[in-house]
Amino acid sequence: MSQHIEKLAILFADICGSTALYDNLGDQLARRLIAQCIATMADEISTYQGKLVKTIGDEVMCTFTGAAAAMHAACAMQRAVESTKYEGGHSMHIRVGFNYGEVIREAGDVFGDTVNVAARVAAITRAGQIMTTQAAVDALPPDMREKTRQIMRAEFKGKQEHFDISIVIWEMDDMLSTRIGTPAFRKSPDNIDEMSLRYREQVLKVNKEQRSVVLGRGDTCDLVVQNGFASRQHIRIELRFGKFVAADQSTNGTYIRFSDGNVVRLAREEIILRGSGSISLGQSYSENPGELVEFSVNSVRAQRQATE
Repeated sequence: MSQHIEKLAILFADICGSTALYDNLGDQLARRLIAQCIATMADEISTYQGKLVKTIGDEVMCTFTGAAAAMHAACAMQRAVESTKYEGGHSMHIRVGFNYGEVIREAGDVFGDTVNVAARVAAITRAGQIMTTQAAVDALPPDMREKTRQIMRAEFKGKQEHFDISIVIWEMDDMLSTRIGTPAFRKSPDNIDEMSLRYREQVLKVNKEQRSVVLGRGDTCDLVVQNGFASRQHIRIELRFGKFVAADQSTNGTYIRFSDGNVVRLAREEIILRGSGSISLGQSYSENPGELVEFSVNSVRAQRQATE
């Protein structure tokens, strides 16, 4: 069986919340929604001359000849999925991760370290985001490179080296002015998310009333964490354009574990927090830190409906 090595961009796109779809909507409707979402993504893959290698449940894997084509396709996929009208008025969301480098092509599939890293980048990406590696960013033309922001240094299981991970600002594309001007894309004031931070007996909210908080061991912090590894003003969390952004400003870095078990380390970098998880100030999870700050992002409207 013939095989050869070539340089390709490897892209994984995953439908978020598919398990909940099956639980809440039933098998048949959930399967139709997922199939429609995959078809929407496949259309954009072919538009940018990509090749759909395989579909794995609610995830697609595809290849592109270059990093630029992969990034164009990733942005187009996000826009298409967000704007498509799905059956029953349900909304769908995807997360996309891609990498660029040498792969082994064999029997219509691709293998190798570049593929494995691409899959792991997609795994740490949150709904509505596009993440990529430094190798892919380096292969982009200057104008496209400007639409990426390095936000974390990730540790992947089984890998000794760290990987610099960048987020693609896909909403800042040429459709931004149209999106902002369209009522469908404006977040209703009744549906603004709120973050809860819990440490020991303390609970702190980040919302439209209190948009920024600082965590650390200094007495002036909004949430004082009794941890010798923490800096005086260790990390700032702020509500920025509807996203909860955590910005590390410490000496020892910040470790964040999401609900799916993935851990990222921030070193003077930023990351968008979604869902729930925990934050360790200056101490890795392998050291079994005791002083953790739990975080959870919830819809204010959903909370209000639950109490009515």
